[in-house]
Amino acid sequence: MAFLYDYQEEAVDKLKNGSILCGGVGSGKSRTSIAYYFTKECGGLLDGTKRGYEDDYVPMACPKDLYIITTARKRDTHEWEGDLSPFLISTNPDASYYKDKMNVVIDSWNNIKKYQKVYGAFFIFDEQRVVGSGKWVKAFLNITKKNHWILLSATPGDTWTDYIPVFIANGFYKNRTEFKDRHIVYNSYSKFPKIDRYLEEGRLNRLRREILVDMDFERKTIHHYENILVDYDKALFKSVMSTRWNIYKDAPIKNVSEYGGVLRKIVNSDESRGEAVLRLYKKHPKVIIFYNFDYELDILRNLDYGEGVVIAEWNGHIHEPIPKSDKWVYLVNYGAGSEGWNCIETDTIIFYSLSYSYRTMVQASGRIDRLNSPFKDLYYYRLKSSSWIDMAIARALSKKKNFNIKQYAT
Repeated sequence: MAFLYDYQEEAVDKLKNGSILCGGVGSGKSRTSIAYYFTKECGGLLDGTKRGYEDDYVPMACPKDLYIITTARKRDTHEWEGDLSPFLISTNPDASYYKDKMNVVIDSWNNIKKYQKVYGAFFIFDEQRVVGSGKWVKAFLNITKKNHWILLSATPGDTWTDYIPVFIANGFYKNRTEFKDRHIVYNSYSKFPKIDRYLEEGRLNRLRREILVDMDFERKTIHHYENILVDYDKALFKSVMSTRWNIYKDAPIKNVSEYGGVLRKIVNSDESRGEAVLRLYKKHPKVIIFYNFDYELDILRNLDYGEGVVIAEWNGHIHEPIPKSDKWVYLVNYGAGSEGWNCIETDTIIFYSLSYSYRTMVQASGRIDRLNSPFKDLYYYRLKSSSWIDMAIARALSKKKNFNIKQYAT
């Protein structure tokens, strides 16, 4: 099949309506999902000459309207348009082989409710967002009742409850209540709903196997991870722990979230972090730096990287592209830019501070690990102090779990 690697062809063969296409960051899920839509849903061929046709490209026999629900960034950077072009499909009818025979819409998850009345189309849901029972999940379930669809994810689910919306959309359960009644046992001694164990996990594993399509591929890149030890104000850190006093607001700490935030600010504001960044930058003149908080951004903005260095940002306020320069620093907020874009101009990421989320860290790491990367060796530097909060976050992430400050705020 033209345009696809062998492992992508195998995935196309296994996919069906309601599947989750699971592939690591940079595995080519977007192109694989379009190939499935083009061939299985709409009757096109990408290997026509192998099947007796004159041309390798055989147009879709019955094109369907295509809706791609993705991240806001991936929509705004037009990354999907690049994946559609080899199939002669475009959001612009004048640039599409199919002109007015089909409608192509690429939009963000924030606008998913707009498409609940669409009928008979094909939806690609990019980057797993259907967890829980909020508005996005309700819109997703309404859409899947009336259209064919697949979902793309690098990290499809950490717990069985993450799969509930997709299980419902596939008709395995009528609603969340049926799933909970059948499979969940809650801890009767907890003040809040806390799952003690799951029942019939054999059935759950079978259902997951039925819808999950893994793309197995060998990466050509080699990841080099290095923890960079930095310092922190131990006396100030210990004082806040004992007094529960917010030194930045000069007021008592009100809750667990604020407690963790103050401790992290003490740790992450230490001058040694900025010094570590500058040492690393001398080795890597093009670098992406991920950060969590606005005060970290202020620190990173004001470091002396040297003459001729271009600094650009992607966060909730500023959306700048990666600089076109021989020397640059790209400051990216985890929440705004950990997924939905890629960069093959550098081989280095610095994690100024760690995210609480394992999934976010995986997504962030994948920004430079792409199939078309010119680099074999990729470098990931994690700045980390010996404070208990940094160490606890690192331990949780090493176990592929999220960090929860509530476990430590006693």
